Amino acid sequence: MCENLIQICMAKGLTLAVAESCTGGGFGKAVTAVAGSSAVFKGGVICYSDDIKQGLLGVSDDILNDEGAVSSACAEAMVKNVRKLFKSDLAVAITGIAGPDGASEDKPVGLVYICAATEEALLTKGLLFQGDRESVREQAIAAASEMLIKVI
Repeated sequence: MCENLIQICMAKGLTLAVAESCTGGGFGKAVTAVAGSSAVFKGGVICYSDDIKQGLLGVSDDILNDEGAVSSACAEAMVKNVRKLFKSDLAVAITGIAGPDGASEDKPVGLVYICAATEEALLTKGLLFQGDRESVREQAIAAASEMLIKVI
């Protein structure tokens, strides 16, 4: 799933970090499954709770209270701060509702916000994936990898 991303990063000498919530470490697992990824991947934060989003990644009270943890603003704060934390060239943040619980009328199961960033570029998307919990998570990981390739 992340082979192309790792090859591009290796060719360009770029490092990568991740902040992931609804994927629960799945992006990091997909990256580290690629041979040679240790030359690229610095690490990540699984920030499943708002306390970790706020305390470790600096997501503000205003964002969490006004927009929520599942929002473009939260994904953008997560990505900016994880990139700084790991001093990486690239970073990606993934936050959403994989289901089957946790949805609301405004935020249905399958809603995921992904933000990919370099020092110069920021790409944020809200995506609505279909399927069960694992399918939503797999689709989010694939989309995050594609978005990172786009920002490179």
